[in-house]
Amino acid sequence: MRELQDRRGYQEIATPVLVSRKLWEQSGHWDHYAENMFRLLIEGQDYSLKPMNCPESTIVYRSRVRSYRDLPLRFSEYGRLHRNERSGVLHGLTRVRHFVQDDAHLYVRPDQLGDELQALLGEVAESYSWFGLVPRFTFATKPDGALGDPALWEQAEEIIHGTLERTGSPYTVKPKDGTFYAPKIDIYIDDALGREWQMATIQVDLVMLPERFDLTYIDEHGEARRPMAIHRAIYGSLERFIGILTEHFAGAFPFWCAPVQAVVVPIASRHNDAARELGALLRDRGIRVEVDESDSRMQNKIRLAQEQKVPYMLVLGDREIEARSVAVRTRAGEQEPPVGWETLADRLAAEAAARRP
Repeated sequence: MRELQDRRGYQEIATPVLVSRKLWEQSGHWDHYAENMFRLLIEGQDYSLKPMNCPESTIVYRSRVRSYRDLPLRFSEYGRLHRNERSGVLHGLTRVRHFVQDDAHLYVRPDQLGDELQALLGEVAESYSWFGLVPRFTFATKPDGALGDPALWEQAEEIIHGTLERTGSPYTVKPKDGTFYAPKIDIYIDDALGREWQMATIQVDLVMLPERFDLTYIDEHGEARRPMAIHRAIYGSLERFIGILTEHFAGAFPFWCAPVQAVVVPIASRHNDAARELGALLRDRGIRVEVDESDSRMQNKIRLAQEQKVPYMLVLGDREIEARSVAVRTRAGEQEPPVGWETLADRLAAEAAARRP
């Protein structure tokens, strides 16, 4: 994700976990979300652990005067969030009280909003394709009790609708299902068991961040103008996403994102030095590899790695070491012909870079 964001010109920021009540009152969250916050009283002042990153990005925006040439500004943040969820709804990794979210807040000129939304839909499609997941979209409109000028809501909704139509993205409409400050596009997937999951969100905010925090930029005529803000998370809660992926792949992750991509299996202890050498060569190519130097028999080492869904087991014996080759076995039990160390390293590095699902 960081590579994708670098290509798109994001700036990664980090903001405090402990936030004053004053900021939440200014954003409107204190009135609409306070019951879900972990609140603290410090020296007579109200604070909370942040449940979202939105308002703090405005402090970064306002750190200096912004020109129309500066926009779009894209601030990404892997923010540590805390939400006071009821114990009855907590579930494994998919519903937790503390999580990390792949958040971003984008500030754009009105003429840039349509193109930026289209680019964000491209980010979603690319990042989900790495796992073989096909996203679909819903368009959530203004809820009852929403903040701000109805005309601004209508403007934001027209732009979202036009972007979805222009890109040909299949979508359904969810009336009154937007947040209290923005209409939004929600992204859904189906896992291998046919279960539907709501994942990412793209929210077009003309009200909460721009208006309540008095954000401006200087246009080409020297006049102060109001930017538009886009809130977006692509994977959402990383803990939740990992939990969904674990079940979707039944633990057999694609090679590129497997926690351990290969295990080197020396047949006997006298082969350990060569196994460590091969492991170091693969690590130099960016491969996540472990060397099993235990006293277990070779078949037990292979079985353990297969049970842990490691993509490749690399077996080394006298013959392989003499030829500087390795016998490759897959987690599915397939055996491949021996291959040279350098050739294998090149192949695995290319496979990881391809991010095939």
